Order: sequence, then C-alpha cells, then structure tokens
Amino acid sequence: MIVRRPPSFRESSIITVRRRHTLSIKKESAKEKKARFEKINAYLEQKYPDAACSLEYKNDPWKLLVMARLSAQCTDARVNIVSEELFRFFPDVYAFEKADIPDIEKIIYPCGLYHTKAKSIKEMSVRIVNGFGGKVPDTYEELMSLPGVGSKIANLMLGDVFGKGGIVADTHCIRISNRLGLAASKNQSAVERSLGEIVPNHLQSDFCHRLVMFGREVCTARNPDCENCGISEFCPKIK
Repeated sequence: MIVRRPPSFRESSIITVRRRHTLSIKKESAKEKKARFEKINAYLEQKYPDAACSLEYKNDPWKLLVMARLSAQCTDARVNIVSEELFRFFPDVYAFEKADIPDIEKIIYPCGLYHTKAKSIKEMSVRIVNGFGGKVPDTYEELMSLPGVGSKIANLMLGDVFGKGGIVADTHCIRISNRLGLAASKNQSAVERSLGEIVPNHLQSDFCHRLVMFGREVCTARNPDCENCGISEFCPKIK
C-alpha cells in the first residue's frame, strides 16, 4: 500500500497558482471570441501605443532576418548587443556571403547555438545573393525556403518589414493566447491558425508585439499579476 504524503505549504501554493491560471473550458462562438479579442486588443493598444519589434534592426530587412535567427533561445537584448559587432564586420548580405563560418561563429558565440546559427546565416546569405539578387524575399513561401527560417521568422518579416501581417507565435504569444482562451494549443502552428482566424491581417504584427510587452510586464510565465491585469474581465481563467 502506497501512502501519499500531503503536499507541503510550498507545493500547495504552487498548485493553487496553477489552478488559478487554468482556463475554464467555455464554448463560445467565433463571433463571441472575435468580440472578446477586440476588447483585449483595445486595452493593449491603449497600454502599449508604440508597439514595435524589440530587435534593433534599423529598418534593414537583412539585419532583421539575421537577428531573428540569432534570437532563438536568446534574449533580444543580448542579440542587439552582439549584432552591433556582427554588422560592423559584415555590414550587408554580400559581406556575409563571402564570410567564413568560423568568423561568424566567433562573434555570435554569446547568443548560443553558434554553430547552427552561423551555418544557417551563411547559407541564407548565399541563397539570397544567388537566388534573389541580394534582396530579402517578401512572400511567405520564399522566406520559408531560406535555410534556418521557420514560420515565426517568416511572419515576423512579413509583418514588420513588408506590412503584410503575420502571427508571430513566440513563447509569450502562445502562453497568453492560451490563458485568454484565444487559442487552445501549445503548438505553434495551431496558435498561428487560431489567432489568424480572429485577428485582422493589418493588426496581427502589432498585436503580437503587444503580447510580448504584456507578457514581460504583467502576464508572466510563473507569476502572472492577475490582480493588476487590465484585461482580467475578458480572461476565462478559473477564479
């Protein structure tokens, strides 16, 4: 016979927090969900009027592409610092195309996964120079054809650079959209589809940037500040 010990005070607290932020399963129509999104978005627009990508790419599509690749499992703040040195040595896509991978690796080492990232950045530059005349392509299909580019980077490029919209389902977006009941999956592609159905194309990029800001400031991963959350009334969490 197995005797289970009662949870400690700390364990009980953790369980309570988790239950508190678990979404209730409530059926709502697509129209109701879209109306709720509009209220959520209106608040986020007011709270974060200057939604913008935190990567400092200086309106250069190639630089954003490189920095987005470097940001995998690395903070944007660190990427911004490392990229300053990187672009001093290799100022444009043509310089990267001629660069040796070990030279790229030395600079981007602080971003982690430097072997894989340097290789894909080099291969991206070769593909863009030889296949796209040195210009970053502006369609989802062409962006996805580049080495090291997945849907998250492709949608970031489409929204921030080319003004075409795109759901950037990063860790903040996935976490918060699930908590808010706007998505019901931790799968990146599923979240992209769910949000794509309710978020108008022209709002997608800014909405995702605002989710990042909101996720860092209020709806954090471990200790979301529900008591001081301005959209708690639209959040179907169990209270």
